[in-house]
Amino acid sequence: MPRQKLVAGNWKMNTTLAEAKTLAGAVVAGVGTDDRVAVAVCPPFPWLLPVADVLKGSPVALGAQNVSAEKKGAFTGEVSPAMLLECGCRYVIIGHSERRHILGESDAAINHKVHSALDEGLHVILCIGETLTERERNLTERIVQRQVLAACTGLTDHHWARLTLAYEPVWAIGTGKVATPDQAQEAHAAIRATLRHFRGSAIADALPILYGGSVTADNAAGLLHLPDVDGVLVGGASLKADSFLGIVQAAKK
Repeated sequence: MPRQKLVAGNWKMNTTLAEAKTLAGAVVAGVGTDDRVAVAVCPPFPWLLPVADVLKGSPVALGAQNVSAEKKGAFTGEVSPAMLLECGCRYVIIGHSERRHILGESDAAINHKVHSALDEGLHVILCIGETLTERERNLTERIVQRQVLAACTGLTDHHWARLTLAYEPVWAIGTGKVATPDQAQEAHAAIRATLRHFRGSAIADALPILYGGSVTADNAAGLLHLPDVDGVLVGGASLKADSFLGIVQAAKK
């Protein structure tokens, strides 16, 4: 069975409340009732509820950019998986490179978050990817293999059904640089081969793997036609409805 394409927008720490609602409304209007491609937007935490109201009744799903590994308690500033579900979230991004490399999240912490989010019923978009130094040292395959296995240790087959991977080469995020189609396909194929070796063909063949890293409406088509690229996680281009919808349109083709 072919894997459905997913186009997810990571708004990061951007937009005012008014901008968030306007952007979400424009995405809803542009997508209409067409659900051939799964579409999600991931606004900042304070805008989850108002954006959820805008998305209501549309095929556009709501996602969060992060989550706590804890269910509740004395964890000041944290947001639990159950809270995200109650806000209307379907997806949550975990392990983004900005959280790994700027905020110091470890593989063990990411694994804990993945388990907690999946146990609660969220769909996880798990980010993996190498730095420029690691790529230049030909360590890409080793790095992404380590990140996948570390983050997914202990997952059951039931968990895997709600997991999506996002390969985001750190050197391509927000830099304007983008992996060539050959580089993207090589990395995605290596990730799928890792999954096939450690988890079997059924999971490896069914699991969606997104590409992220300076994706635009201009370069999306060249990435989305690749056999192991099942969608894109979009950063800056998701902040403008026209560019984001252009990427969605490319995924439909």
